[in-house]
Amino acid sequence: SLQPPYSHICALFVAMSFAATHAQRGLALSRQLMQRQHAGKALVSKIQERHHHPDPFNPKTTMGWKAALKEAELPTTKFDMETAENLELGLPGASSIDDKTIPTFSRGELPHFAGINTFLKAPYIEDSRTVGNYDCAVVGVPFDGGCTYRAGTRFGPQGIRRISALYTPYNYEKGIDLREQMTLCDIGDVFTIPANIEKSFDQISNAVAHIASNGTMPIILGGDHSIGFPTVRGLASVTSKNIGIIHVDRHADIQEKDLDERMHTTPYFHATNLPNVNPKNLVQIGIGGWQVPRPAVPNMVERETNIFTMDDIEQHGIDKIAEMALERAWDGCDAVYMSYDIDSIEAAFVPGTGWPEPGGLLPREALKLVGLVAKEGLCGMEVVEVSPPYDHADITSLMALRIIVDALGSMVSHGTLKKCMGIFDKPFVPI
Repeated sequence: SLQPPYSHICALFVAMSFAATHAQRGLALSRQLMQRQHAGKALVSKIQERHHHPDPFNPKTTMGWKAALKEAELPTTKFDMETAENLELGLPGASSIDDKTIPTFSRGELPHFAGINTFLKAPYIEDSRTVGNYDCAVVGVPFDGGCTYRAGTRFGPQGIRRISALYTPYNYEKGIDLREQMTLCDIGDVFTIPANIEKSFDQISNAVAHIASNGTMPIILGGDHSIGFPTVRGLASVTSKNIGIIHVDRHADIQEKDLDERMHTTPYFHATNLPNVNPKNLVQIGIGGWQVPRPAVPNMVERETNIFTMDDIEQHGIDKIAEMALERAWDGCDAVYMSYDIDSIEAAFVPGTGWPEPGGLLPREALKLVGLVAKEGLCGMEVVEVSPPYDHADITSLMALRIIVDALGSMVSHGTLKKCMGIFDKPFVPI
C-alpha cells in the first residue's frame, strides 16, 4: 500500500480529475441551455410577428371599432320625427328639466320601464285594415289549447312584448337601426277560442292571410306550436307559389293527431298536406332527446323530410347546417317561412317553456343560425312555446325577443326584408 505523502497526492489527483470532468459537463449543459433559450426567443419572436395582438384603437383590426364608426352613417330622421311628435302629444316637460326633448307624459321608446308595451314600442294599429302601410306586423297568438303537458303559452305574447321594452331598435355589431331602416307595427292579438282548437285555427289562418295579402310580413308571437299549421295555412292560401319551412325545435311535431286532436305535436303533418307546401322542403333542425314520440318518426320517414339533430350540428357546425337547410328549404320554392320553437335552446337558458329538453342549442348558436337563415329572406316567421308562468326573470321571453330582432336585423342588413313578399298574388278569402 502507498504510504504518505503518496496517498494524499493520489487522493488530490482523483479529486481534481472529478472536478474537471464535472466542470466540462457543466459548461456543455450551460451552452445547451443558452442555445435553447436563444431558439425559444427566436420562436416567440416569430410567433409574435405572425400572431400579434390587434390594437383596439386601430379601426383596421377590430370589428368593434368598425361598428363604432358605422354608427355615424345611420340616419336619425325617424328618431327626430318621433321626438317632436312625443313632445306635441305628451306636452313639454317641466321647466326644471334641462333635456327639452322629455315630455310630461311618457311617449315613444323612453323610459324603458314606462309606457304601453307594444312590441319594441312600435305603433299599435287599432284599424287592422291599415296593416299594408308597414313592412312588418307583429301579431300575438295567445293560445295554449294544443299543449299536451305544461300550459301557459297563452301568455307568451304578453311576456315577449313586456320584455321588448328593454331593447332599442339599434344593434351595435350589425350597425343597423330598425326604426330608421324599416317600418314595423303591432296589430295586436288574434281573438282565439280557448275551448276550441279548430275555431282558433280558423281565426289564426284568417289573421295571417290578411296581413300577408296586404304585402306585410307577419311576425307571430305564440302560443303553443299547434299554431304552426294555421299560420302556414294562412300564408299558403294567399299565394300560388311554393313555400318551404325551416323548423327549429327539439321535437318532430309531425304526428297526425295527439290525444285525438291536432295538438302542438302535429303541425307539420298537416302543413305539408297543403298543395303548395311540399314535405321535401320541410327542414327540421335540432330534433332529438327523449321527447320525440315514436308515432312521429314513420311520418318523417314516409314524407322524407330533412332532419338535423344536435349531433349533426356538432359534426358539421352552424354555418354548414344553415347552408344545407337553406338549400333544401328553397329547392323549387319561392319563399321560406321560419318556425322557431324556443325549446330548441338548451333548457338551462329557457326555463319558461312547456316541454323543456336539455342538450339543445346554446343561445349564441341559435342566434347565428337565425341570422344565417333570415339573411336569404323570409315570408314570415313565428316564435312559439314561450310560457311566462314557468319563466325566471323574463329570460325565456328575452331570448324569444332576440330571435325575432336578430332575424329582422339580418334581413335589413342584407337587403332581403321584402324579398319574399311579392309571392302573395291571391286575394284573401276568409274561412
